Amino acid sequence: MKERLQESIKLVLIDDHQLFREGVKRILDMEDKFDVVAEGDDGEEALRLVEENDPDVVLMDINMPGVNGVEATRTLVEHYPGVKVLILSIHDDESYVTHVLKTGAAGYLLKEMDADALIEAVKVVGSGGAYIHPKVTHNLINEYRRLATGDEAVDSSAEIGYKEVEYRKPLHILTRRECEVLQLMTDGYSNRMIGESLYISEKTVKNHVSNILQKMNVNDRTQAVVESIKKGWVKVR
Repeated sequence: MKERLQESIKLVLIDDHQLFREGVKRILDMEDKFDVVAEGDDGEEALRLVEENDPDVVLMDINMPGVNGVEATRTLVEHYPGVKVLILSIHDDESYVTHVLKTGAAGYLLKEMDADALIEAVKVVGSGGAYIHPKVTHNLINEYRRLATGDEAVDSSAEIGYKEVEYRKPLHILTRRECEVLQLMTDGYSNRMIGESLYISEKTVKNHVSNILQKMNVNDRTQAVVESIKKGWVKVR
């Protein structure tokens, strides 16, 4: 058994598919700072395990028998506000995602994720940030764009600022390469996909993303994308 660091993130994993759960746990166990303290297979068990183990993050499946993930998340957020819920789902529809996030979940991750995305999501949510899968972010942005350019929901246009802000690259704070990475983040590309598109390593992409977040003074990719859209720094396409 490997030694755990003092500042570890305590995790509870809830999913009714044992093989998937075991795969996720195997990935999480690769990180010294992650400590999976309990596992369960439905929402009712999630509530009990949180009470017993006082975790930092709960990885929660949505579609489970009995108490589903949405209902369990709503109850957890209400009674245990210090616990962060990271949703695991097969659904990438923007209306579905929005509904789930309204329950108070701190993150939304698609089950088609790779290991790096899972690890990054847990780190971000565990440190108090928010994480939305890049593909889901792209779908949400497209929905905002549809609303902003349509006949209805004019308020969304004002909120995001599509119509008011002229597109311009943020070269006053970001390098040209960072501008390229920021645009691809907006397009919903993962770090691996950005690397393949720009012919650079995934490690280099991670460094660029870290620099972008620091320069923009935001906590995560989602905030960076939303702020960039508001300022007209990226094209929504």
